[in-house]
Amino acid sequence: MAAGILTSSLQWLVYGMSSRMSVMRKSLSIVGAAIIVLGLGLCAVAWAQSDDAPMSELQFLVLKDYNGKPVRNAAVVLHPIRKGKQTKGGLELKTDNDGRTNIDGIPYGPLRVQVLAPGFQTFGQDYKIDKPELEITVKLKRPGEQYTAGDQKTDNNSQPEQKPQ
Repeated sequence: MAAGILTSSLQWLVYGMSSRMSVMRKSLSIVGAAIIVLGLGLCAVAWAQSDDAPMSELQFLVLKDYNGKPVRNAAVVLHPIRKGKQTKGGLELKTDNDGRTNIDGIPYGPLRVQVLAPGFQTFGQDYKIDKPELEITVKLKRPGEQYTAGDQKTDNNSQPEQKPQ
């Protein structure tokens, strides 16, 4: 009797194991197929992007206008232009100690470049990207005089006008 119970228990254990293995194989097959499909999809997207438009490498050099020395840590902001208007978003680069920064993979077409640095006027200009490599040199100027409404320029030696009382 004990041998019969032992035999039926072993049969149940073996059947249960093979059933679990079958489910596990199916799960692994589904996961593997999903990974392959996802990988092929990503490859197709990357391939389509590389064929759409030629790309350019941009190199920037940011200098001080008054002495030609490099401006470090300047923000170089790139904005694509579509249908004559700047698109939302953009890409920001920072210059190194030599005033240089670069980026690869910029598609051909119009591009707005802005350069910002503390103590300098903001620079902005549109460029047509149409070469595999393009170097852009920006010379930042010191801020000019600022005026507010109602400001008058007066000599330091002159007395302000007296108003009749």
